[in-house]
Amino acid sequence: MSTPLQHLAIIMDGNGRWAKARGLPSLAGHQRGAEAAKAAIKAALAEGIPFLTLFGFSSENWARPEDEVKGLMQLLRRYLQSDTAEFHANNIRLRFIGERSRFDPDIVDLMQRAESLTASNTALNLTVALNYGGRAEILRAASRMLFQSYQALDKNEGFAAWQMDEKQFSQYLDTAGLPDPDLVIRTSGEKRLSNFLLWQSAYAEFEFLDVLWPDFDAGHIRQALQNFAARERRFGARIA
Repeated sequence: MSTPLQHLAIIMDGNGRWAKARGLPSLAGHQRGAEAAKAAIKAALAEGIPFLTLFGFSSENWARPEDEVKGLMQLLRRYLQSDTAEFHANNIRLRFIGERSRFDPDIVDLMQRAESLTASNTALNLTVALNYGGRAEILRAASRMLFQSYQALDKNEGFAAWQMDEKQFSQYLDTAGLPDPDLVIRTSGEKRLSNFLLWQSAYAEFEFLDVLWPDFDAGHIRQALQNFAARERRFGARIA
């Protein structure tokens, strides 16, 4: 049987196809998808999952049509303004991973305010990946590690990059301080990671669901958790 699930990560995919199937603009799908995300957060709270990570906007998503990107940024801005207080009231800690420099300054400020306000909350650790790509994250981590290594060597402190192990390297990732995901769910029927948590998902279990993200609900999480509980996780070892 599986060990208890600590960290659930979700690739929220299918908003555009959901909207297209209904003859609606893409933004309508993203709006409905945002509501599905809120439902998933409530479900994680109800199931007692300590860590939840949602893939909200990838570094590749900037290539989408300009009006869609502008609508997504406005939607992000609106939810940061309206929902942060609710997260705080529900004892949810909110943090963001990814490269923030491409966002408008007011959005970056809203992110920082949300993180600061909720920093001491303990019921659920919610991480949202925005302008995130797994390969870029690993490159940023390597750059941070090398910079610190050179600083330490200059001070004769004995730290060298080539002495580092995986546990030490993980502290340079955007997800430093978070456990690796136990289960990764992707909706919309696609069966790939799409550059999401590449380092962290090395031994994660996967659920690929044939449901578009706006139709995702608490029942899908419950079923995924039941499937996870029936799995035997070996982490590369042989079970006698």
